[in-house]
Amino acid sequence: MKFSREREATVRSTMSRSRTQTIFYSAAALICLLGLAEATYLTVIFLSGETAVCGGSADCFRVLGSSYAKIGNIPVGGLGALAYFSAFSFATFAAFGYVRARKFFAWTVIAMFCMTLWLLFVQAFRLHAFCRYCLFSAALVFLLTGLVVARPVTETQKN
Repeated sequence: MKFSREREATVRSTMSRSRTQTIFYSAAALICLLGLAEATYLTVIFLSGETAVCGGSADCFRVLGSSYAKIGNIPVGGLGALAYFSAFSFATFAAFGYVRARKFFAWTVIAMFCMTLWLLFVQAFRLHAFCRYCLFSAALVFLLTGLVVARPVTETQKN
């Protein structure tokens, strides 16, 4: 009788933890979708040669038209879209319980955070201009980084 109560408590604890992780990684995946939509928009704008709708902000045009907006012939927005898609994929797999996807998600977000810090430095100290889209993306990456730091701990991580 005692064994079944302990087992039942363990199962409840595991289900609760599993549910928390599912909600956590699902929220991260939704944040990644927002970033993916924004980065895709900027990539399409760059590749089509159109001007982004920045609400009349000259700073936005200076940032998106600068030499820092591309690496070689690849737009930084395209790299951002790839990063957001990767983070979305890993978060989705992690929500379904794939343990290795959690590590890949964390490493992807850390790489995104480092790139975001570099791009914020470029905007502040090299271009002296800020792009609204870039700041929105930076906010999303900071939020994802906060989620990675505060992610729920699993039993395998405790041991």
